[in-house]
Amino acid sequence: MTVADTIVAVATPPGVGGIGVVRLSGPEAPAIARRLTGRERLRPRHAHYDRLIDPASGEAIDDGLILYFPAPHSYTGEDVVELQGHGSPVLLEALVAAAVGLGACRARPGEFTEQAFLNGRLDLAQAEAVADLIHAQTAEAARLARSSLDGALAAELEPVSRAIRDMRVIIEAEIDFGETDLESEAAPDIARRAERLHMTILALLERLRPARYFAQGLRLALVGAPNVGKSSLMNRLAESEVAIVTDRPGTTRDVLRSPIAIHGIPVELIDTAGLHASDDPVEKIGMQRAREAVTGADLILELRDLTRPEAKPDLEAPPEIPRLTVWNKQDCVAESRSTDGIVISARTGAGIDDLKQAIVERLGAGEGGQQRFSVRARHLDGLRLAALHLGRIEASAAPDLIAEELRLAETALDALLGRQDHEALLGEIFAGFCIGK
Repeated sequence: MTVADTIVAVATPPGVGGIGVVRLSGPEAPAIARRLTGRERLRPRHAHYDRLIDPASGEAIDDGLILYFPAPHSYTGEDVVELQGHGSPVLLEALVAAAVGLGACRARPGEFTEQAFLNGRLDLAQAEAVADLIHAQTAEAARLARSSLDGALAAELEPVSRAIRDMRVIIEAEIDFGETDLESEAAPDIARRAERLHMTILALLERLRPARYFAQGLRLALVGAPNVGKSSLMNRLAESEVAIVTDRPGTTRDVLRSPIAIHGIPVELIDTAGLHASDDPVEKIGMQRAREAVTGADLILELRDLTRPEAKPDLEAPPEIPRLTVWNKQDCVAESRSTDGIVISARTGAGIDDLKQAIVERLGAGEGGQQRFSVRARHLDGLRLAALHLGRIEASAAPDLIAEELRLAETALDALLGRQDHEALLGEIFAGFCIGK
């Protein structure tokens, strides 16, 4: 898209609905809307009811509302027009085609939000929050995305970025006007300030790390020996019969997945084949798929059987994936036994609430209600990079080396908020949006 382009797309979800919206943004949006309605003037922020006409044929396409939002006070910062008609895909496509015939270009996925970013209406973290809000699967995820859209992440990082900038001014002034390039009078003070900022970012990272689960979800793998109750636990957590349960070992031979929510976190629950020594070729395929699924998990629930404590899964998982041991079949033993994990009964539901709490606490997400905004892996990477450069600053270092580490730390934070031109990054982020947003 160029500065002179006007873009158009259906802004409501695909499919049939009571109302459908076509959005135009760009310098020619008002003129195109006037051609589609026959109106000579559109009053800003006023709902006009009119017939929507195809100028090429003169035939009516639909009847609906026309809303005009002049630049710069619009979502994109440009002139924006929304055409609200009936939610028929055929009618909405006819409106888009008519607008294209009048000079508009079909919008790419996320292009409206990209224009909002490029025109300074949103920073990059806020633009990402738009996608997170649209795709939020739980009320807690929506709350955090809404807070990010309000600029909470930028507000948290701005004091850190400003402090780094202040230190850069001091050290670079000393480089430009100092008497020597080898020693710095300001270096000891800057090193102390940099260490404080380094610790501030590390504390922020520790607080924010679990927040990414609310936006991006959690993959939870159930593993165990055959017939320990994995499918029963999956059904209990999913609150529906998503897996077949029988007394016969090895009922599950493939990977089953079910979306659930645990304490506001969207969870992809993964049930796997029982892991044990077997010569059955079908079971071997199922167990291989189980091991592959486990390597992509955020947390492994290793299910054990209180009636068969010696039965362990034949599993070698990456050591960096956290694991939680769960002892099932509490209802089948006469008395409680000392264990090193959570004790439950998938059949009766006993201990399930404790298990859910243990899951979020094991991932550090137990204080989800205290999270202020949503974060993505990219945000955490940017903070780690800034902390890395601040941690390298030493009082004995040459001024130009200190200045370079400060520059790199500030650059990492600027990139996080989109204050630098990274065309490839922008393309990757906005490609994940829906068309019309």
